[in-house]
Amino acid sequence: MRFLSRSDRQRQGSAETVACEAVKQQACVSYESEISTESKAIPGVRFVIRRISFGRRMELSRRVREIVQRAEFLEAGDELRDKIEAGILTQAVDEMYVRWALVAVDGLIIDGEAVTAELLLDKGPEELTREVVSAIKEQCGLSESQRKN
Repeated sequence: MRFLSRSDRQRQGSAETVACEAVKQQACVSYESEISTESKAIPGVRFVIRRISFGRRMELSRRVREIVQRAEFLEAGDELRDKIEAGILTQAVDEMYVRWALVAVDGLIIDGEAVTAELLLDKGPEELTREVVSAIKEQCGLSESQRKN
């Protein structure tokens, strides 16, 4: 087993440089799989969400498909009970989005704890949660009518 010294690592360069050299000095584009956003709802807070990718879109679609279909069916109903149930299902989808995509929240402590998706959903400020959900839906490329569901 060989251990790299600091000078060996410096000679190797960054992983990005090595990858670019592997494609024969072509220009390389750096892609970050996460997006960091300053909160407008709570100044000084920054949240990080996952970017959408082909695989992540498929995973998310599988998770929400049945819930969304049921919510749409209930929303079309005439009874108040159906409308309320549809609203609950819509919130369940939003909860799923947060659990699926929220990576971190910086600049906010809730009850002495670092914020996680679970803690944000359970005890966090609603306006921040809604902002996170909106950013996730925007990242997923959902239209305004799809966002309302």
